[in-house]
Amino acid sequence: MDKQFKKIAKRHQYSTLAGTAFIYAILVSIAMNFFWTPGKIYASGITGFAQLVSTLSGRYLSFNLSTALMLFVLNVPLFFLAWRQIGHRFTLFTILSVGLASIMIKVLHPMTLTTDPIICAIFGGAVNGYGTGLALKNGLSTGGLDILGMVFRKRTGKSIGTINIVFNAMIVCAAGFIYGWPFAFYSAIGLIVNAKIMDMTYTRQQKMQVMIVTDRPKSVIDSVQNHMRRGITIVHGAEGAYNHNQKTILFTIISRYEMSDLEMAMKESDPKAFVSISGSVTILGHFYEPSL
Repeated sequence: MDKQFKKIAKRHQYSTLAGTAFIYAILVSIAMNFFWTPGKIYASGITGFAQLVSTLSGRYLSFNLSTALMLFVLNVPLFFLAWRQIGHRFTLFTILSVGLASIMIKVLHPMTLTTDPIICAIFGGAVNGYGTGLALKNGLSTGGLDILGMVFRKRTGKSIGTINIVFNAMIVCAAGFIYGWPFAFYSAIGLIVNAKIMDMTYTRQQKMQVMIVTDRPKSVIDSVQNHMRRGITIVHGAEGAYNHNQKTILFTIISRYEMSDLEMAMKESDPKAFVSISGSVTILGHFYEPSL
């Protein structure tokens, strides 16, 4: 029975990932065909690079390399990197999400709602940012610099924030050279909106400090650690100022994504505990982050 349950759970997980990949593909194709292309706006990362290659091939070659095709082709070397360095299941679902995105960009008929570059930058960035954030939230990679970042972090423990900034700066400058410098600034607006909406949707990287004041510390610790993989610091000997009862203070750091798990753990262990949560925490040292 347990084996059968695991099979059903795994099938459900795979169905969720495939469904999320399809939703992401639709959203990125809407951003591309309804906003970015009509507004002459470049996206971030490999998607923006694919747009750049498509534009340059149409101008200087006798044939046009479509953005849809280049989005997949430019990701192929990264698929091989992910297969060797990250994992086979991760790579297969990344290929699925990128492949579906390429197909939907090609299949979905472009519709010019407006050519206003500011509107196109804002709404294109918002739609794509939501799609990317939704994919990441559900444990799905969208390819591109995500793969490079994961491999780099796995090997060095550091992020590739600088590489991301330099790469996207090159895309923005390319927009300026090709369409005029105002379009470089419009593309930059799109990148900012995309990043903000993605951060709002993908809450796994948003850290929060949790302080729990309780008189049932063992029960709370067991419950919290059963629901999530988090270390807890214990401060003994606290005293309530009103009735002078002995309390224990527990400190931990969680991601915003784990808020519902924390609430469930507290309801199970000590519903009367005082819990204070502070956002926008900067972490120095080890913080466990589950891989995609």
